[in-house]
Amino acid sequence: MERLQKVIAASGYTSRRKAEELIKAGKVYVNGELVTELGTKVSGNDDIVVNGVHLEKEEYVYFLLNKPRSVICSVSDEHNRVTVTDLISTNKRIYPVGRLDYDTTGLIILTNDGELANILMHPSNGVPKKYVAKLNKCLAINDLKTLEKGVMVDGVLCKPTRVKIKKNDTDKDYSIVEITITEGRNHIVKRVFKELGYLVDKLSRVSYGFLDISKMKSGDYRELSIKEVKKLYDYKY
Repeated sequence: MERLQKVIAASGYTSRRKAEELIKAGKVYVNGELVTELGTKVSGNDDIVVNGVHLEKEEYVYFLLNKPRSVICSVSDEHNRVTVTDLISTNKRIYPVGRLDYDTTGLIILTNDGELANILMHPSNGVPKKYVAKLNKCLAINDLKTLEKGVMVDGVLCKPTRVKIKKNDTDKDYSIVEITITEGRNHIVKRVFKELGYLVDKLSRVSYGFLDISKMKSGDYRELSIKEVKKLYDYKY
């Protein structure tokens, strides 16, 4: 479900602010009923009429991108930096599902399907996200055990579903660690390691649910299949 004004704006009919004005002015009908309350939520199956014009139902699209470093997870940037939407060729108004930091690489889903985006991002659905982190020093076994039990970040426990040391280079003093979590707080992987006294020099998300980027180069993207989209909907609690 999406807010009515957002759906109207996404259709290309007008801006979101103008859509809000039209709603308050009594110019919008949903399934034949007048709607004047801002924040009213509608689905993709609802019939929306604005100023007597039926909005065409937008075709949903779904993309999987292997985000390169130094790319913004946004639809626009005031500093004219490259965004994830710049890398995908489509005439649809897509947006990223969640965020990856500017210096974080890896898997990001982009779509115009708000319902699926909400399913994937809602913490109650527990969608697993796997990251590979390069730490600024070797991860101690005691800290590994602490990670497995969970680490408090801002008073809330973050308990990974799996942690694995892929490499401990004692000569150069760094570790490569694979960590899988189900939550999506901002910078959560970096913050978890920081609580234990480590800095994350490099970070990449390698999988999201059952999806992975093992066969994709940096900057590559592809459309998701209908089967994959249906399987993503299955994460709904």
